[in-house]
Amino acid sequence: MSIKPEAARILTEISRRLAHKNNRAYIVGGFVRDTLLERDTADIDIALPADGLEIARDMAAYLKGKYVPLDDINLVGRVILPESKRSIDFSSLKGNTIEEDLAHRDFTVNAMAYELNQDIASGFILENIIDPYRGRRDLENHQLKALNEDVFKDDPARLLRAIRISAELGLDIDEATAALITRDSALVSQVAGERTREELLRLLALPGAGQRFFQMDRLGLLTALVPELAPSKGVDQPQAHVFDVFVHSLQTVSAVEFVLREADWEYGRQETLDEVPWSEQLKQHFDREISSGSTARSMLKLIALLHDIAKPQTKFMENGHACFYGHQEQGAEIAAKILERLRFSRREIQLAEIIIKYHLRPTQMSNFGLPTGRAIYRFFRDIGEAGIDVLFLSLADHLAARGPTLDAQGWKEHTDITAHVLAKHFEEAGPASPPKLIDGDEVMENLGITAGPAIGGLLEALREAQAAGEIKDKDEALVYLKRLYNDRYKNVPD
Repeated sequence: MSIKPEAARILTEISRRLAHKNNRAYIVGGFVRDTLLERDTADIDIALPADGLEIARDMAAYLKGKYVPLDDINLVGRVILPESKRSIDFSSLKGNTIEEDLAHRDFTVNAMAYELNQDIASGFILENIIDPYRGRRDLENHQLKALNEDVFKDDPARLLRAIRISAELGLDIDEATAALITRDSALVSQVAGERTREELLRLLALPGAGQRFFQMDRLGLLTALVPELAPSKGVDQPQAHVFDVFVHSLQTVSAVEFVLREADWEYGRQETLDEVPWSEQLKQHFDREISSGSTARSMLKLIALLHDIAKPQTKFMENGHACFYGHQEQGAEIAAKILERLRFSRREIQLAEIIIKYHLRPTQMSNFGLPTGRAIYRFFRDIGEAGIDVLFLSLADHLAARGPTLDAQGWKEHTDITAHVLAKHFEEAGPASPPKLIDGDEVMENLGITAGPAIGGLLEALREAQAAGEIKDKDEALVYLKRLYNDRYKNVPD
C-alpha cells in the first residue's frame, strides 16, 4: 500500500533521526487509516516509548519546523512544517506496548499502527499493519465502531468526532456505537468550547452538513450541544411554512448548501437552482477565510442553523396567524452568546450577529418590482459585504420554508431581486457604492455653514440620491444639497 511521496519523504527523515537516537516508533491512527483508504492527510501521529515532548522538540530542530507543546501531562508535542503545511504529533505510548496504546483509542478504524522504519517510503506491507481490533475489516465494510463502551465517557469530544469522521470517510455508525452516543449524548456539554468549535467547523466544511445535523438530533447530540434549539421543536409557523421552526432551521442548512452549489437537497430541482445567480466572484466570496478554520461558506451553514432561534419566545397569535416580531434582533443576541460559549472568534460572532439581524431585509427591500438604487445602497450601507451572505441565506430560508410546495413564480421573483441587487453591487462605481463627488469642507464653503451633524446628514442623503441615479456630477450635487439644506434645516423654499 503506497504512501504519498511527500509524506513518505518526511517519514523517512523522521525514521532516520529516531534510528540515530535508538528510538522505536509507530505511525498510528488517522494516517494508517487514510493510507488504507488512499486518502492524503496533512496530519501524522507517531507514538513511541519515549518522552513525546522531548522528541518533538528535537525533531522540530532537525526538520526545521515549529515546535508546539500540546499536552504536558500525557507528553504530546507537535511539529509544524510550514512549507508542506503538515503537522506531526509525537506522543508517549500509553502502556508498555503499542497494543496497550491502541486500546486507549476511540474507534476501531483509528486503532491501527505501523512500525516506522527506513523502508517506509516503499509503503505499508498490509500483513505488517498492527490491527488488534480489526479496523481494516470495518473500513472495508464502511463501518465506524467504538473501541469499547467507555470511549465517550473517557473523552466526550469523541461524540462529535464520531459524526465528523463518519461524514469525512463515508462510514456508517454501527448500531451499538449509535446507542452509546445516545446514552452519553449529554456529556457533549462538557467538551471545551475550543474543541467543539474545531469539530463543528470541520463538519461544516463538508457537503451534507444539514443531514448530519438531523443525524445529531436523532442521536440526542444537537440539543445537548445547543440547548437553545430545543424550544423550537414543535413550534408551528404561518401557512407558507411546511415545517416547524426546528425542522425548518435544519432544512435551511441543507438549502444553503444547495444554493451554494455544494450539495443536493431533497426538495431541490435543477430548474430551481438555475434561477439562483452564481459566478466565480460569488464562489470566491464564500470561499474566503473568516477566521482560523472557518470560511464564509461554513459560517453561513452554522448561521442558518441559528437564524430563527428566537422564534419560540417571540411567537404570538394575531388574527389567527403566528407572528414572530423581533425574532431577528433577539436571535442575533442569542446566537452571539452560543458562539461565545463555543469559543468562536469575535469576527465570526459579529458576522453571525449581522446576518441574523438582517436576514429578512432582502424580502423587505421592495413592495413591488425590483429594489430601487436607494434601497440597494441602504442595504449594503447597513450590512456591508455580509449583504451577499444575507441574500443567499434569504434564498435558502425561502426554500426551506416551502420545501416540496415551492411556488415557481414566487421563487422567480425572489431570485430576480437577488440577481438585480448583486448586479448593482458588483458594478464598478455602481449605485451600491457611488463615487465621492464632494467633501464636507466643500459643503460648508458652498452652503456657508459651519461644521456640525448636519454635514454628515447632507452627505449621506447625497450618496442615496447618487445611488438612485438622481445625481451624476458635482454641479448637480451642489444644487441638490442647497435645496435639501433649505428644506431640511432652514425650512424655507429654495
